[in-house]
Amino acid sequence: MKFTTAHEENIFNQATHFVAVRGRNRFNRTRDEFPCIEEAKKFASTFGDKRTMIYAVNQHGSAAHICNA
Repeated sequence: MKFTTAHEENIFNQATHFVAVRGRNRFNRTRDEFPCIEEAKKFASTFGDKRTMIYAVNQHGSAAHICNA
């Protein structure tokens, strides 16, 4: 996996779970949690548009955007 910043890499390495987010505003936004990035990517692939944002989240609740899938 290629990271843009050290922050992204640190959060990814400390991640307790991953979050997949879709939607532009609070009225149509969805947020789903997954135990590993592979499951988040599998969920995202069901939409086929690569517009699902995947975030890594650590034990302190800090998050970093990892990719769009």
